[in-house]
Amino acid sequence: MFVTPNKHIFLIAVILVLISLFIGCSPATAQTVQSFPTHVPHKTVTIPLRVLAQQRGILIGAAVNMDALNSDGQYGATLAREFNEATPENVMKFNAVHPQPNVYTFQLADELVQFAQAHGMTIHGHNLVWYRALPSWVQNGHFTRDQLMTILKNHIFTVVSHFRGSVNIWDVVNEAVADNGTLRQNIWLQTIGPDYIDLAFQWAYEANPQAHLFYNDYGDEGLGVKSNAVYNLLKGMVQRGIPVYGVGLQMHVGTTSYPSPSDVLKNMQRLAALGLKVQISEMDVEVQNDTRPMAQRLAAQATIYGDMLHDCLSVHACISFATWGFTDRYSWIPAATGHADEPLIFDTSYQPKPAYKALEQVLETT
Repeated sequence: MFVTPNKHIFLIAVILVLISLFIGCSPATAQTVQSFPTHVPHKTVTIPLRVLAQQRGILIGAAVNMDALNSDGQYGATLAREFNEATPENVMKFNAVHPQPNVYTFQLADELVQFAQAHGMTIHGHNLVWYRALPSWVQNGHFTRDQLMTILKNHIFTVVSHFRGSVNIWDVVNEAVADNGTLRQNIWLQTIGPDYIDLAFQWAYEANPQAHLFYNDYGDEGLGVKSNAVYNLLKGMVQRGIPVYGVGLQMHVGTTSYPSPSDVLKNMQRLAALGLKVQISEMDVEVQNDTRPMAQRLAAQATIYGDMLHDCLSVHACISFATWGFTDRYSWIPAATGHADEPLIFDTSYQPKPAYKALEQVLETT
């Protein structure tokens, strides 16, 4: 067949296209395509702890660092997603809200309340009476008994009344028992006397009769001298008709030093037998005093977290399980002890640690 010049040009163009397609499928290009991932890992969707806790009928909480909440978006997002109870780490303490005589500053505490309410979180007020975090005008005021009683009463009435309707759980008295089981020597005991504890609860009740009022302490989680003293203190308060609703067991422990879960369970049971509610109120688990490889330390940490939550779920009177913070990025321990630590359930990058998974598993299976 005769081929015109235009047809020659068309055939040449077709041949060039075919050659380019053949070159495009060369081994070099094929190798480049194969360098992309051939499998995208499936992302496991987990149920937040607060949802699991709500299904079990308890609160799961965390202490809130307001500096972190106001500066770190991931902090607030994680807090709101995982927890249904918020405890102010510092912004409701005496020196924060009552820095001068007749001067009250509630701005940061109000911001926390607003955040918690916006995210459906219960607010746990902390605390009204403590031997620490006192402004110098109180600590060094050299007041008479009547003067200091008036100061304390006015403080309790003002703070509880300010938050009435939004904060209905309070740690009224914090850490009033020394490690040896005696009442801790502090300005309240030395000036007012041992009845400062009863008075504080009575005043808090008068300021908000609907509030649930707690005594909170550390080192009283298991069975021993201090826990016996706390038990006897609370037993006496119940017998005297003091309006104490429950007790917070702080649970600041470590992988090398912690109470046995069986002792914690027995202690919770005897406190519940007094008619009191119980909560684990400030849990964290230090790992830096442990000499084992880090993976083993974190596994031990996870076991302790899981065991203590299991105890709480095993006692009907245990209504809340709270950690003192939730991410290692903002733990209080390094500043307090002078050494780094990883005591919480999220790491510094907000990744869940084995401890988180342990809590998740206990909530799902217990």
